Amino acid sequence: MRPQERLAVIQRCVTREMARLGHVFTADGEVVRGPGTTAVAVREHPGGDGSGHVDLGYVLHLGRADGPVVWDCAAGLGKTEEEKLANAVRMWATTTASVLVELADGRGVYADHADHPELPGWHAVQGPAAVFGFGNEHLAAWLAEHRVMAALAPALRPQLTGPGPVGVKLFLGGKAGDDVAEVRVDGEVSEAASAALRALDWPRGERLCWARLFVLLTAERAAPVEAAPARAEAPAPMRPPAPAAVRPRGLFARWREARRAGR
Repeated sequence: MRPQERLAVIQRCVTREMARLGHVFTADGEVVRGPGTTAVAVREHPGGDGSGHVDLGYVLHLGRADGPVVWDCAAGLGKTEEEKLANAVRMWATTTASVLVELADGRGVYADHADHPELPGWHAVQGPAAVFGFGNEHLAAWLAEHRVMAALAPALRPQLTGPGPVGVKLFLGGKAGDDVAEVRVDGEVSEAASAALRALDWPRGERLCWARLFVLLTAERAAPVEAAPARAEAPAPMRPPAPAAVRPRGLFARWREARRAGR
């Protein structure tokens, strides 16, 4: 797939996924414009041809040279490159875009707000964890019951400089004897935080299972990002067979009740 074709596919997927989060986004040249000053930028992933990787930057103040852009990358699986890209964008929307939408709306609908005593002066907005693979309910339950950011705080604090926002992405899983634990701070791997994550007692099974989650840190509880009042009517959410989306600790009881109701 040529770069312009790949860009068009990614932009269509971003438009669709943001509509599911209740916001109207439309492609406009190299970016996908959203309400108010928000937008999503796309950049070519190094060696990304056919790999299913996407690099997406959520722009908070389009047109401001000093405006923050929250970059994140995601990868998707599929039989075709278009299917891989679509699944990658969906993964990004589930874990990362939900946090940015919550930052704009401030209503506690798509992500949770928390002030961790272990990270004084920083406010956290944490989205759902996307958990996928075999036996993912065990890893999902562990994530819902544990305060992972608090456990990583000592390793993260030295890297939190400036006013933010600071994006923290966690990827963990694998299986017993062959696990992976990676923490990225503003897109860069943090060796200290990754080691702290690996040291936690999250379940390692005999079959492959992974989780991805995203947390946005701001120096103080930010006011909602400027956004136009018009919102899209989000269609009924599509629930793919995997990954499962799990809200963090604050909503564990609600998650458990939903699981019981679905049986």
